[in-house]
Amino acid sequence: MVFTLSNGQLTIQVNSKGAELSSVKGANGIEYLWQADSRFWGRHAPVLFPIVGRLKNDQYEYNGQKYSLGQHGFARDMEFKLHEQTDDSITMALTADSETKTMFPFDFTLLVKYTLDQQTVRVNLTVINNDQREMFFSVGAHPAFNIPLSSTHAFDDYQISVDPAKQFDRIPLENSLSAAKDEKLIDFSSPVPIERDLFKDDAVILALNEQPVKVTFEAKRHEFEHGVTLTTNNAKYVGLWSQYDKDAPFVCIEPWWGIADDVNADGQLQHKKAIDKLAAGEHYNAQYDITVY
Repeated sequence: MVFTLSNGQLTIQVNSKGAELSSVKGANGIEYLWQADSRFWGRHAPVLFPIVGRLKNDQYEYNGQKYSLGQHGFARDMEFKLHEQTDDSITMALTADSETKTMFPFDFTLLVKYTLDQQTVRVNLTVINNDQREMFFSVGAHPAFNIPLSSTHAFDDYQISVDPAKQFDRIPLENSLSAAKDEKLIDFSSPVPIERDLFKDDAVILALNEQPVKVTFEAKRHEFEHGVTLTTNNAKYVGLWSQYDKDAPFVCIEPWWGIADDVNADGQLQHKKAIDKLAAGEHYNAQYDITVY
C-alpha cells in the first residue's frame, strides 16, 4: 500500500513494503527521488536493518548458532504496518515474528517516521529492544536521487559538497566488505565533480565519527538552481554511490549507523565492525533530513 503526504511545498509517497520512501516531489513539479528503474537499480530509498552492508559469507554467528542474512538486512523487503499518521507525518512499524527470527533472533520493533517541514523530509529510524537480553544491530538508509534534475542538464553537470569542508577518512570496499587496512583520505575541502569514475571502486564511504554533516549535490553552475541536501547529526558513515558501468541517472547519499563486515571479520555478531548494542527495553534513534530546492 502506498501512502501520500503533502504540505503544499512537498508531496511524498511511502510504500508499506519496506516503509520505503518512493517519491519526493516539489511544488515546482520536480521528482527528486530516483524512480527505481530496474534497468539500473530497482529501489528508491530502502531502510537498512538489522545490518548495513554485507556480511562475510552472508552469515554471522550469535550465541553458538549461525544465521544467514543478505546485504543490508531484511527490513527493506518486509511489509510494515501503519503505526500512526498525522497531517504532516507518517510512522510505519515492523515487529519481530517467526520469519524475522530465522534471520535475526531478537524481539524488536522498528519504527520509520517521515515528517514534512517546508521543503524538508525528516526521517526518524527508531529501534526498540523488546527482548530480555542485549540486542546487537545496525541501521541505515539508502536514498537515491535523480541526476540530472532537468532534461536539459547532464550527469556530469553536478558536484557533491560536504559541510564541514575537509578531508575525510575513506573506507574502501573489497568484494563488498570493508577494507579498513587500506583506509585512505578523500578531499572534500572543495566540491567534488560527480563523474562516473568517482564510483569505479564501488561506494565512496566517508567515516564521519558521528559528527554533524551536510552532503549536497547541486549543479556546478549557479544558473541550475535545483539540488538536494542530506543532513545527519550522528551517523557513523555516509556512503555515496551510483552504478559505475551502466550510466545510471541517479546518485545515492546514504547515512549509515553501521557498515559492512571487515574483510577480517570473525563472524561473531557482537564483534561486527561498528555494531550497535541496545539494552533490554531500551530504544535507539537515528535521524536524517532530506532538503530539496
